[in-house]
Amino acid sequence: MANKTTAEKLATLQKGYTLEGATIELGAAIVDGELHKDAPVRLPLSMMNRHGLVAGATGTGKTVTLHMMAEQLSTAGVPVFLADIKGDLSGLATAAVGSEKLTARTEGIGQPWQGKTFPVEFLALGGDGNGVPVRATVSSFGPILLSRIMELNDTQESSLQLVFYFADKNGLELIDLKDLRAVIQFLTSDEGKDQLEELGGLSKATAGVILRELVSLEAQGLERFFGEPEFDTAELLRTAPDGRGVITCLELPTLQTKPMLFSTFLMWLLADLFEDLPEAGDLDKPKLVFFLDEAHLLFNDASKAFLEAITTTVRLIRSKGVGIFFVTQTPKDVPAEVLGQLANRVQHALRAFTPEDAKALKATVSTFPLSDYDLEETLTSAGIGEAVITVMNEKGAPTPVALTRLRAPESVMGPSDEALVRSTVAASALLARYGTAVDNPSAFEKLSGKAAAPTGPAADGRVAVPGRAAGDTTDIDAEARRIEEEILGRPSSRPAASGDGTRRSRTEEPRDSMMGDLGGVLGGALGGGLKSMARSIGTQLGRELLRGVFGTSSRRRRR
Repeated sequence: MANKTTAEKLATLQKGYTLEGATIELGAAIVDGELHKDAPVRLPLSMMNRHGLVAGATGTGKTVTLHMMAEQLSTAGVPVFLADIKGDLSGLATAAVGSEKLTARTEGIGQPWQGKTFPVEFLALGGDGNGVPVRATVSSFGPILLSRIMELNDTQESSLQLVFYFADKNGLELIDLKDLRAVIQFLTSDEGKDQLEELGGLSKATAGVILRELVSLEAQGLERFFGEPEFDTAELLRTAPDGRGVITCLELPTLQTKPMLFSTFLMWLLADLFEDLPEAGDLDKPKLVFFLDEAHLLFNDASKAFLEAITTTVRLIRSKGVGIFFVTQTPKDVPAEVLGQLANRVQHALRAFTPEDAKALKATVSTFPLSDYDLEETLTSAGIGEAVITVMNEKGAPTPVALTRLRAPESVMGPSDEALVRSTVAASALLARYGTAVDNPSAFEKLSGKAAAPTGPAADGRVAVPGRAAGDTTDIDAEARRIEEEILGRPSSRPAASGDGTRRSRTEEPRDSMMGDLGGVLGGALGGGLKSMARSIGTQLGRELLRGVFGTSSRRRRR
């Protein structure tokens, strides 16, 4: 490595990045401290479904890298999904204005630059932010992902999977959180508890934990995310009338208070795509490129089942034409099983201020092929907008490691004007379909005996807390108010109970059908003496019956 001349190192990079077919232009190589615009660094468009990693310390330019790659993917007709945590990526809808500094940079790397706008769709989880509201039904979200949000342990997750299985088998639609709450309360009530006796039942202690977590989600305002109309992930695969790929920006301005929801929701999107898309094999360009920002949130304290599901999804979704780029600070944030599947690497600068930083630096260097660079020095001295890159070439081999000065975006590097974002959302074809929440009859209405609810904003339904006496006037809303006040530190906005002490009756029809179904299918097969084995089997039940690798489901897959 030390014996090579600058010319030899340059020739290695030029040969390694001479590619056939369409490419994403990343920038120009820096060799021995000198920028060489005659050594462009590229990524084959056909290899972008081999997944990738964009990493680096805070402030090194990761978001700008996503921005620049998204622009070129859109121009190539590839739809893009971006998690816009800080709101900076809305600038894609506004053309950038040139400057002397920008011109000097683009000319130095040989980039022909022109300010442009791009077709952007703005989404917001449950309407939290400026965007078309995105919702998912509880049933579609599934027990594994929901357990992840509620931070349940393995036993509690198994119990929740059993609840989902019960609801699936008995036509109890889990649309929003009150539906799930109603099913759990039914199963632990005198009317319903016998129906799961052969499977070990659902203990009141576990049900109480799950119910408290559900109330906590409601107190944080997350009930707005669960409901209908459910977002169809096929909307992410659209192209604009001029053939460019639509860039979908999902905004969550309150990420700091809901990090687990955000990261888990992104996996729901991927899981839903995975279940719906057909096998595609090798394509000239991907169907969709998905950028997962703050990727470390996915893996922090994740259960084994959750990690296995992520690994399976990443490994198999490539053949369906979807590329995933994980965005985080260091490769150590990503489990080895997932990291090994990320062929395209864009590593921005790292810091080495502490012993832990130094260990992360050494670990990062070890993940790169041998190169002509002293990577420990290079990664700590790289400037903003520079990155160490290696990607997969068209033959499936890694390209030479190249310190690269990255291209500049052609749209605004920062947020667009709020009025522009709002007008874009108002003009979206998706707004008519997803803009208004509806509350169709589902498990809550069936179990509480209510008449079919009219279409419109979701109602606040109250179901008695399981295990309470029939004359007990304390209902679930009292607990909800207490937990909301504890979490938010202010008086609850929930209405007080009516005080009549009545308990909503449950219709006999669902009860009879449940008894026949579960009793016939499970009771005879398992028997009363096999409860321990049934508990073990219960951990798998939620993944069966039209449920995917994360236990997810979808109405369109049920039809």
